[in-house]
Amino acid sequence: MKRITDLGVEIVEADSDRQFVRHMHDHFGIGLVVHGAQRSASGRGQVEAHAGDLISVNPAEVHDGKPIGDGARRWHMLYFSPQLIAENFADMAADLGSRPCELAYPVLRNRQATVLFGTLYQTATQAVEKSSQLPFEENLSLLLEHMLDHTVSKPPVSGAAASRAKAMIDDDPLAAVSLASLAKESALSRFQLVRAFARLTGLTPHAYLIQRRIQRARHLIASGVPLAEASHASGFADQSHMTRHFVRSFGFSPGIYARQ
Repeated sequence: MKRITDLGVEIVEADSDRQFVRHMHDHFGIGLVVHGAQRSASGRGQVEAHAGDLISVNPAEVHDGKPIGDGARRWHMLYFSPQLIAENFADMAADLGSRPCELAYPVLRNRQATVLFGTLYQTATQAVEKSSQLPFEENLSLLLEHMLDHTVSKPPVSGAAASRAKAMIDDDPLAAVSLASLAKESALSRFQLVRAFARLTGLTPHAYLIQRRIQRARHLIASGVPLAEASHASGFADQSHMTRHFVRSFGFSPGIYARQ
């Protein structure tokens, strides 16, 4: 299955026992082996990827692929335009000491990176909400950090800069903010902002924005506002969107809360 999302990302879900000949793509690709295993050539030599491993490919990087064992292997891939990744690489250059040019790991086993990919993949496949751009941008930035063969060479950014982005969300939690606008307010790169904001609040900008909206919804529901109206007045796409985040945060639905 292949499709292009509203975010300009190509999604490929495959389940195959085929052996692929040497070929290349014109996009950056990051994916997850969901089931099975495969052996492939890459820009860094022969590699093996098993279920749970992240895989990646750079534009024009010659690679192939064949299953290990008798069964098929299943994988989920996200393909990004070179321009989008180049913008992220440029954004990361200040903290990394140099500008990256490629994804360093054709295979990566890293639990934190796998969780980030899962969130990014879910955001890309379900990009129907008004605020999809913000979680997509911040999770892509965090994931790319794991995929680079670089260490951060500069000291952490002061929390005072990130606090300006926090204040921007606090002042108007209903606004459809972007990572670029928050970074501009903080005079930071997008990469710096995500990391500094998480150190300051314990949450990424999007997660913090959702919490502010959930708090607003809870106050409105407590004051007797109908659920559908409360969801709209709190910046959610619809009542089910509000309910999903409400349950994740509090462990019970808005309807139960209203009745109590």
